[in-house]
Amino acid sequence: MTAVQAILPQHSLSRLVGKLAQLESPVWLKNFLIRTFMSRYDIDLTEATCSSGEDFPHFNAFFTRSLREGMRPLASSHWCHPADGVLSQRGAVASSELVQAKGRTYSIQSLLAGGDEEAGRYAEGCFATTYLAPRDYHRVHMPIRGHLVKTRYVPGDLFSVNAATVERVDGLLARNERLVCFFETDRGGVAVVLVGAMIVAGIATVWGGREAPGGQIREQVWSADEAPLLEAGQELGRFFLGSTVVLVTEAGDLEWADEAGDTVKVRAALAHAPLRAESD
Repeated sequence: MTAVQAILPQHSLSRLVGKLAQLESPVWLKNFLIRTFMSRYDIDLTEATCSSGEDFPHFNAFFTRSLREGMRPLASSHWCHPADGVLSQRGAVASSELVQAKGRTYSIQSLLAGGDEEAGRYAEGCFATTYLAPRDYHRVHMPIRGHLVKTRYVPGDLFSVNAATVERVDGLLARNERLVCFFETDRGGVAVVLVGAMIVAGIATVWGGREAPGGQIREQVWSADEAPLLEAGQELGRFFLGSTVVLVTEAGDLEWADEAGDTVKVRAALAHAPLRAESD
């Protein structure tokens, strides 16, 4: 399956799906796509603001559906989960390397696509990787209160990010198209990386809208007096079809609330800071 993905026109196929998912007419086709998807992935809309698939104007609106108020209460911990899904990996950064899957690692520098100094800031930090399956809520939220200081769009492959592919493709999460969002927080630097994948028709943020795919690496930088402040648990972006979020922290003293492999919910407790850090 991995070999097939490598020879497919990943970007063209994903953009084609994106256009189809944005269609509002014919209405019967839009409704058929949503009903089929809901049946295939056993999706329950009781948590969503719209209770019927026919209420959504197009498939993308259905896929990026919002939740009713109160569905994801904010944890009182220092760190909260940025997304619904499976916490596929989490732990301490070791020798500037993050775990992708058993027996496979990749470097912070390759993930962030930046320089040595930037990567070095996170060399003794922590990381958490959340895989969003097609049935999951697909909005990404802030893991901690912080100011947005820079984003970096990195073009790349669009391999699937399911467990089978992640276990077989070296450095996959640092090879795929991604948007790296850098924040300054009371706990140091934090990078939230939204990783694209096969059939992911786009990534959007609350401050910049839909990220234009393709081209070269590009950055947007905010000055100290212009940097947007996002609160813990606040929405920061969304995926148009499933993908992965990688969180990397400068802080290396996180005490995890969940084990790798656990199913997690956005805004629930991800980790606590040790008591000694509370007086910092």
